[in-house]
Amino acid sequence: MNVPSNLKFAKSDEWFDAASGAVGISDYAQNQLSDIVFVEILVEEGEEVAAGKIIASIESVKASSEIYAPASGKVSAVNKGVSDKPETLNSDPYGEGWMIKIEGGSAGDVMDAAEYEKFCEGRTH
Repeated sequence: MNVPSNLKFAKSDEWFDAASGAVGISDYAQNQLSDIVFVEILVEEGEEVAAGKIIASIESVKASSEIYAPASGKVSAVNKGVSDKPETLNSDPYGEGWMIKIEGGSAGDVMDAAEYEKFCEGRTH
């Protein structure tokens, strides 16, 4: 499981990069979902979001899942590329697989990488 040390993680498996404001799903989440076939981002650039608000919907061959904002602030960018190529979330969840960027806000209830790794290890599959 890939858990970059510079990111913060929500218990609902989203990551947040405080430096860039980028938000996406964790490697753990994409692995659990398996082959992601559909992504719909439900917020737009300029919109205010609160931590815990639904920002996207994902479907895979196994399940569907809602994606929540791990931070509050203004949406400064939306990655429309993940809707066109949802498989990007499987191959590059921390790079090209970012979903939105949030500016001027603050992180919600998030963990650092070590805490998140321990949290994931404690889950039953």
